Amino acid sequence: MNRALAAGAAQRPRLRFEGWIAGLGTSSGTRIVVGRWQRSPFGPFNDVMLERADGERLLLAPTPESADFISGTYAFDTVRVVPVHVGVADDTWTVAAGTLHLRFTVGRRALLGFLLCAVPGALARRPAWSALTDRPARLLLPGVRTRGSAGTDRREWYGARDLRWIGAVSAVFEGTGLGRTAPVEPPVRFGFGSVPRRPALVRITTTVAPVGVLSITVP
Repeated sequence: MNRALAAGAAQRPRLRFEGWIAGLGTSSGTRIVVGRWQRSPFGPFNDVMLERADGERLLLAPTPESADFISGTYAFDTVRVVPVHVGVADDTWTVAAGTLHLRFTVGRRALLGFLLCAVPGALARRPAWSALTDRPARLLLPGVRTRGSAGTDRREWYGARDLRWIGAVSAVFEGTGLGRTAPVEPPVRFGFGSVPRRPALVRITTTVAPVGVLSITVP
């Protein structure tokens, strides 16, 4: 990278998103990823990524700004700007996003979740930590990656801080029921990695940076 490009990249800061990601499958073949972001460059917001059984990938985002950023970071066939509401009451989540109506329950914390909770938050937020945990994540949760290329000119790091399994799911999209809870199979194809195959809720910090910023190499 020449000096001009490096300087331009350095002027664009890292962007950090903190919140929760729920990834689940349904017996109809539709897979759904819900983001509930409590802190982000756009303020608190929610979004939904959905992949149909035929492979169509849809983004449901609440504002043009968030839709532009997410669709520039991940790959979608269709982008819709619609109100996205996520409600949490005890262990039950309800999601309303356009014609999607989703409800699911959250069960026990996974063993891996206990281990993730023990990682200090300041450490979990560091891209270097995400780079270090990428290989163990691939071994423990096939399809999952904690670092990679996001879009054409961005790098991304995931720092997980908790993991709980998802139980019962009720979902309707465009007036059609999506069936019962099922594994996220095949893996979703929005970005460089998928969510865990077993439906799960993950507390996460996501860091996005232009290529050339925080170039980290871990064997």
